[in-house]
Amino acid sequence: MPCKDTKSKLSIVLDSKDHLLDFEYSKITCNKEIDAGSGFREYCIGKPVDILSKLEFDDLLNIFQLGDTESQFLLFLEWRALSVALDQYQGKLIPKEDDKYQIATIAYESDRVEIKQVVLEPPEMPKIIPCRKR
Repeated sequence: MPCKDTKSKLSIVLDSKDHLLDFEYSKITCNKEIDAGSGFREYCIGKPVDILSKLEFDDLLNIFQLGDTESQFLLFLEWRALSVALDQYQGKLIPKEDDKYQIATIAYESDRVEIKQVVLEPPEMPKIIPCRKR
């Protein structure tokens, strides 16, 4: 995410049996997709919510073998947003994170459920430390 926009949104679509049909994770202001290019989205589609909620980040790193830290970071953001949204949807308690992850809407239709989540920016951005000091 090269720009200063750190707010994001997640849209999730489940079928009537709580299997993932689709999800999109993107920045709020420009709608640019936040994606590590790892195949995580494709990996998740079709799986039930209870299985997706149990995915561990370390397991995903082993599955996708991402070499660079930027791709790993983007995968983490994508995985964390999806995991928290699904846990909230299922009514599971999560550790409080300054209310960073907020469900905006859950819409039930006859054959699907649509969940919209907003991921707020951290209250304070970490300081950037230069690689080399001059």
